[in-house]
Amino acid sequence: MNQRTWMRGAAVTVVLLLPANARAQHAHTPSADIGVDWGVHAIGLLTHATPALAGRDLTEAYLTQPNIFLHLNALENRVSFTGTLNLEGLTLERGELNAGTWGEGYIDRRHPHTYLHEAVLSAGQNLAGTGLSVSAGRGFAPFGTDDPMVRPFVKFPANHHLAQVLERLVLIGAVRRGPVLFEAGVFNGSEPLGPHDLGDLDRFADSWAARLTATPVAGLELQVSHARVRSPEVPTGGGLDQAKWSLSARYEDEAVYALVEWARTGELRASKELYALPSVLGEAAYRYGLWRLAVRAERTRRTEDERTHSNFRSPWPHTDGHVFGFTDWQIYSASVGRTLPTGGLRTMPFIEVSHQRPEPHTRPTLFDPEELYGSSRLWSLNLGIRIGAGLSHARMGRYGVAAH
Repeated sequence: MNQRTWMRGAAVTVVLLLPANARAQHAHTPSADIGVDWGVHAIGLLTHATPALAGRDLTEAYLTQPNIFLHLNALENRVSFTGTLNLEGLTLERGELNAGTWGEGYIDRRHPHTYLHEAVLSAGQNLAGTGLSVSAGRGFAPFGTDDPMVRPFVKFPANHHLAQVLERLVLIGAVRRGPVLFEAGVFNGSEPLGPHDLGDLDRFADSWAARLTATPVAGLELQVSHARVRSPEVPTGGGLDQAKWSLSARYEDEAVYALVEWARTGELRASKELYALPSVLGEAAYRYGLWRLAVRAERTRRTEDERTHSNFRSPWPHTDGHVFGFTDWQIYSASVGRTLPTGGLRTMPFIEVSHQRPEPHTRPTLFDPEELYGSSRLWSLNLGIRIGAGLSHARMGRYGVAAH
């Protein structure tokens, strides 16, 4: 971490965490029937990657996932607002070491998310037992699973850009009847160009997504979703389009959390599929008293892009000719953490270990991971502490009646 980034991280830590207990609160105004919930969350993290590149180990420290959450509701939840301010643009300028991840110009580092991660206004009504809502703003398209930020591991899975469509200008309609929920929406296909990006109005509604969710028994959630995304990596349009599918089963109660998901993204030109990127992931967590244990296994195919002199970045936005090969990543992770009694703060020190095994999808190949990294077996050790107060954003990416 360079000095400027370290100083930014320290400043964000002070702003978020020291006065968090006083600032994160719930307010209710009976006369206006308005509820206000807000909170903060951040992770102090030390990552050691061995090897990280060319046989060399790297050790780096970050303030990662610094978020301010805001939820407003009025008129007995018929009107609501969901907001998430993400400050990674200040603390993760170089990205976070995360072998196997890629997207938005970063390779083997997780990119910082945009400052305005979510800002969605929803209006809903219940008609004869059927919940209806319309949501608009900036947030997640109705596709795939929850943002990894609200799941047990600090390191993102490699399939993040296959399994979610986030930080878009969205218009979403949702219908809930009993245990069945259907969402459909339109959004701009272009991915953000950097943390300051607020979305491209000129491209709004050039892409769409739909998601069907069922909860047959308490705690169990099944979902299937499909999206068509127009030219996500070429902002002016004309790049490859994407056809995306997601299937998942999720279970959660007071002690157990489990998720199994399959995702597939096909890259298209003129509706003809040129190649596909599949992913299978399973993760689970168990709480025993103050302890939480978690495991995750993932197999994801990613493209290998042209790299700049830093070897952790690629030209962004991309051109159509950026793919040099395909690599299958097998990633196995385990984490253990313990909640500390710290008054109004939620504090959990943790240890997270990850083992990555990248292999060329086909041979011969222009990209050999063993030559780049210096080994065909990579390890990551992460020591950190989660700190939060006030509102905890338990599910991220569902709005209106989909959030209930």
